[in-house]
Amino acid sequence: MVGYGDMRFTDPSVKIGTNPRVRRWLAERIGQEGPDVLMVTGDMPYAGSRDEDWQVYRKETASWNAKHTLVLPTIGNHEVRGGVEKGIANFLANYPGLKGHRYYSILMGSVEVIALDMTSPSGGTSAQATWFAAQLDHLPKQVEFLFILYHTPWVVDQQSQLFTNLPSKEALTLRHLMEIHLHKMHAKVIVLSGHIHNYERFERNGVQYVISGGGGAEPYPLLFRGSADLYRDTAFPVYHYLTMDYDHGKLHGVMWKVKDPDAETLSVEKKDEFTIVAEPDKAGPYVP
Repeated sequence: MVGYGDMRFTDPSVKIGTNPRVRRWLAERIGQEGPDVLMVTGDMPYAGSRDEDWQVYRKETASWNAKHTLVLPTIGNHEVRGGVEKGIANFLANYPGLKGHRYYSILMGSVEVIALDMTSPSGGTSAQATWFAAQLDHLPKQVEFLFILYHTPWVVDQQSQLFTNLPSKEALTLRHLMEIHLHKMHAKVIVLSGHIHNYERFERNGVQYVISGGGGAEPYPLLFRGSADLYRDTAFPVYHYLTMDYDHGKLHGVMWKVKDPDAETLSVEKKDEFTIVAEPDKAGPYVP
């Protein structure tokens, strides 16, 4: 599995707000990785209401389709930039497999992915919150790892708390809803988000929170990292993607960072890795 986001695909001549060279290279690099599943944390187009930006998205990610990669996206704020109605229509048109659903779940043996929508109400008795709670209440017994995709992060470093007013009220509402279900959930939970154009990783109440927003959008510098951030490097910028390999009850994640975005030949280096082990006494049998 691969996870990343915040690319802002648009006219390659646009170099403000997105880096077309790194963005294009990373998309091709992921195609070369040939993942079975690609989890995208949102902000794929620069302006989701623009058909032209989606055309660039399709062109620069052609290698994904060539490898028949299963792409699981979540909606970010740039998907609705320029107009919510047109942006959502374009998003759904580019992912016909979602069959019109803005939030959804998919079961893949011992792994389940729940993708939520930051543009849909998430509080109280909203349709999304009710659906999300039902998914957590009826998590299949064979699921050992549950991924939750949501564009804006549910846990952030101190700098983002101070200067960007994150996490949002909606993110905190969904996080609380998930946390009150943890005591009866047997699966290990990984919340994968974007929006911050950098990389951060936290663990809270046994849940792994990973922010992966280094797909090509204008980098977001972290001047300092708080003690809760498990990624300590303050080097900048952090264009990157994640690989996550699952085997025999273990999930091993690696963050691959673009070594030098200005180099004549681009390359990546391993900058962070983590391993999560399922609880075999709680997990059910594997069902392919």
